[in-house]
Amino acid sequence: MKTVKELSTEEKLRLICGKGRWHTEDFGGKLPNVMVADGPMGLRMERYTEDGKREAIPAVAYPAIQLLANTWSTECAQQMGKCLAEDCLERGVDILLAPGVNIKRDPLNGRNFEYFSEDPYLAGTMAENYIDGLQSHGVGVCLKHFCANNSEYDRLHQTSDVDERTLREIYYVPFEIACKAKPVSVMCSYNRVNGTYAAEYKKGFDALRGDFGFDGAIFSDWDAVRDRTASAKAGLDIEMPFNEKNYEKLVADYRAGKLSDEELDACAERVLHLVARCKEMRKGKTVSSTEKERRREAKRIASEGIVLLKNEGVLPLAKGQSVFVCGSFAKASPGQLRGGGSACVRWVKEKFDLPEELSARGFAVDYEKAFLINDTGAWQNARTAVLKAGRSDVNVVCVGTGDGIEYEDGDRKTLRLPAVQERAILDTAAQNPNTVVVLFAGSAIDVSAWVDRVKAVVYAGFTGEGGDEAIADILAGITVPSGKLSETFPRSLQDVPAANTYKRAGVTRYQDGLDVGYRYYDTYGVPVAFPFGHGLSYASFAYSGLRAVRKGDTVTVTFEIENTSKTAGKEVAQVYVRECAPLVYRPFKELKGYAKAAIGAGEKKTVRIELPMRAFAHWSAASDAWEVTEGDYEILVGSSSADIRLRAKITLTEQQL
Repeated sequence: MKTVKELSTEEKLRLICGKGRWHTEDFGGKLPNVMVADGPMGLRMERYTEDGKREAIPAVAYPAIQLLANTWSTECAQQMGKCLAEDCLERGVDILLAPGVNIKRDPLNGRNFEYFSEDPYLAGTMAENYIDGLQSHGVGVCLKHFCANNSEYDRLHQTSDVDERTLREIYYVPFEIACKAKPVSVMCSYNRVNGTYAAEYKKGFDALRGDFGFDGAIFSDWDAVRDRTASAKAGLDIEMPFNEKNYEKLVADYRAGKLSDEELDACAERVLHLVARCKEMRKGKTVSSTEKERRREAKRIASEGIVLLKNEGVLPLAKGQSVFVCGSFAKASPGQLRGGGSACVRWVKEKFDLPEELSARGFAVDYEKAFLINDTGAWQNARTAVLKAGRSDVNVVCVGTGDGIEYEDGDRKTLRLPAVQERAILDTAAQNPNTVVVLFAGSAIDVSAWVDRVKAVVYAGFTGEGGDEAIADILAGITVPSGKLSETFPRSLQDVPAANTYKRAGVTRYQDGLDVGYRYYDTYGVPVAFPFGHGLSYASFAYSGLRAVRKGDTVTVTFEIENTSKTAGKEVAQVYVRECAPLVYRPFKELKGYAKAAIGAGEKKTVRIELPMRAFAHWSAASDAWEVTEGDYEILVGSSSADIRLRAKITLTEQQL
C-alpha cells in the first residue's frame, strides 16, 4: 500500500475526487480501490441487462431502520449489521452507505423511515451496535448524514439554523455515540448548517475528529459538493461521484495557491488509510450464513419491532375465529412496504400475503383488496367489503403509506392516511366492533380520525421480507409483541413544534431548540396519541426495588421486573433523568438508559443500567463544555415515557466533563 509521500501531486488531487459513482480511485490498479453501495435496509446494487437497461439486483430486504429502532434491542441491531455484512461480502462491497442517525424532529420528513429515533441516545446506541455488527464482520460503514438534515424540504439549498447547545445535546449526540464503534467513514449532508454547506462545515468536522474521536474519512453525499477546494480545506476527504468540472477547478485552485500541500496531503492520507483499513478489515472474513438464514433473521427482527399500540381484548385472535382482511397492503407489492429513494431494495421474495399466512395458522380468512393507496383512489367493491367485515368474527384492515408517500427528496404533505383508507377503517369498523388496524408506515401517523372506533392497532412499519409471517404470528399469539415506539405519535401535526417554526426561502429555524419529540410533549403537558417508548404486550410486567448508587463517576441503577402473567414475554425498561431545580433550561426528562429483558411467566429479573456523569450533564454555552450542575436529580424508570413506574433521587456535586 503506497503512502501519501509516494503519490504525485496530480495523483493526490485525483484521489480525493472518487472514481465513477461507486469506487475510490485506483490509478489502473496501482492502488486497491474501495467499492461502496447503498442499503441501510438491504443491499442496493444495480446491473445492466444485455439490452443496456439498468435493473436492481435482488437482495434480502430487512426491516426499515425505523422498525429496527422499535425493537429497542442492541442484539437485533448487531445481528442486522452482521447479516448486511454477509450480503456485502458476497457482492464485493467494502462500505455500506449506512446507517442514518438524523433526529426525527419533523414527522413529515420523507426519510424518517431511514432514521432511528427522535431521541439522540436511542439513535446513537442502536447505531453503535449496528455499526459494530457490520464492521466486526469485515464491512465498513458510512455513518450519515452529518448534520442537521432533518427534512427533505429544499435539501440542496436550505440552511438548518440551530444554536450550539441544541446541536451538542440533540443533533450531534447520535454521531458522537456511534463514533464509539469506530466507523470507517462519515457522510456529510446536502443542507447548509447555520449558513455553511455541510460539505464545507469545518467546525462540525473538527468536532467529529476532535471531540468524538472519529478517525476515518469523510465522504460527500452524492453531488453535495459545490466547491471542491472549500470542502477539502474544511476536511472533506472524498467527493462522490467523480465530477469532471469540480476536479478541474480543484486543480486550478491548487495551482493558484488556494489549497495548500498540507491540506491536500491530509485528505489524501485519510483516503489511503480508509482503503488500507477496509482491506485489512476484510481479511479472513467469510460468509457463514445462507441467504435463507438471513431472511429468517429479517423476519425475527421485524417480530421484535412490531408495536402493539392498542388492544381492547381482541388480540391475540382466538382459535377458530373467522377473519376478514381488507386493504391493498395485506397482499402488497414491495413498493407499498418500503420508503423510496436510495434505501430501496429489490426483494428476493416478491410475495407478501398476510391472508395466506393467517390461513396457514388455522383461521378462516376472506380477503378484499378494497382500496388503492392514494387520495384519488376509491372503494373497490365497497359494499362487499363492508358486508364481509360485518359477517366475520374479526375485521383486519391493512393501511399505510409506501414509497409513493415516504421517500427521499420529498416530505410528506400530511400526517394523516389517504382519505380512502380512513374511510375503509371507519366503514368496516361500523359493521364490526372487533376491528384491528395494521399500519404499514415508516413514521408517525395521525390516527385521530379512527383510533377510537377500533379495538386494536398494530404498527407494523416497513417490515421487509417475512413481514407477513411476523405479523401473522403476532395476530395469532404465536409471537408476543415486544416492540416500543422510537418516536411519538402526536394527536395532530399542529401539536408538533417543528411544524410551527420558521421555514421559508431556504431557511429553517430550529426554534424548538431542545424541545424535540417527547421532550416537548412532557415539558409542556401536550397530550399525544401514543407516547415515546409505548408498546403493549400479551404479558404484563410489574416494576419494583429501584436503587441508585453512585460510585466514582458512575451511577448504578438497579430494579426488578416481574412477569405477572401466564405468558412469557419481553419488556423494554427505560431510564429517564430529570434535574430537579436546573440553573439552565432543561426538558422535563431525558432518556439515558434502557434494557430489553426476556422474562418467563411468573419470573422476576433484576435489571442493571450504568449511568455515567454525562447522563446528568448539559452543554454549557458559557464554557463550551459539558457540565453537571450541583443539586438533586430524579431517576425515573418506566415502561414508556408516559408510564413511569419507579422514582429515586440522587444528589450530585458540580462537575465539568
